[in-house]
Amino acid sequence: MSSQLVVDNLTLTFGGLNALTSVSLAVEAGSITSIIGPNGAGKTSLLNCISGFYRAQSGSIRFEGVEIGGAPPHRVSQLGIARAFQNIELFSGLSVVDNLMLARHRHLAYGFWSSLVFYGRASQQEAENRAHVERVIDFMELQPFRKAVVGELAYGVRKRIEMARALTLAPKLLLLDEPMAGMTLAEKEDIVRFILDVQAEMGVTVVLIEHDLGVVMDISDQVVVLDFGQRIAAGTPQEVAADPAVIAAYVGENGWGDRAWA
Repeated sequence: MSSQLVVDNLTLTFGGLNALTSVSLAVEAGSITSIIGPNGAGKTSLLNCISGFYRAQSGSIRFEGVEIGGAPPHRVSQLGIARAFQNIELFSGLSVVDNLMLARHRHLAYGFWSSLVFYGRASQQEAENRAHVERVIDFMELQPFRKAVVGELAYGVRKRIEMARALTLAPKLLLLDEPMAGMTLAEKEDIVRFILDVQAEMGVTVVLIEHDLGVVMDISDQVVVLDFGQRIAAGTPQEVAADPAVIAAYVGENGWGDRAWA
């Protein structure tokens, strides 16, 4: 495997506060990488830099050899990076199908006037996009909710739709910010299954922020640990679990189970 995503010496500053300080990591194509650490460690700031929502003061971010540090979100999306947010970013008054169809807008290669002139081409693209959305609905097991208004659905279902929205973009790299936050045990198990299927069946690389250390240890190929904006460890789950710096800073003498990173 080759490094699909490379973050090199990334530093992000807000005023006099360093949210990230010289953070580096490499993500292999087709892998699952978990980013862990307590609140305020810089996890979401790192995803915001990768997805183009934040512009770091220094350092570089390369995706498949292309520098994307400082690129706007739409350009990052065009290159094949999709993001599912911790706070659900859906249109609550629209149906599930309509939300997912809206997410496919970047795959439309025609405008208003060209659609009038080349109606057949526009209709074909519309049909192709709808077929893709229906495949994502099937994949995420959202068939019972496809016509339902999103704002009327349970929280766990809306979190699943948020992940489906990102998948409709047909990404090469999927960024997930706490996809299991606030879920029941059964809902968490479903999301874990979907993440593993995204990796195995779609071949999508996954980078996720997650506080459930049991999940992290079970599904990750690589774990990156942040502390006050700095990377203090990176490696396999087994390597990180045995790292003295991680144990001293976060885990404590009683092992991985004695602290909730919420």
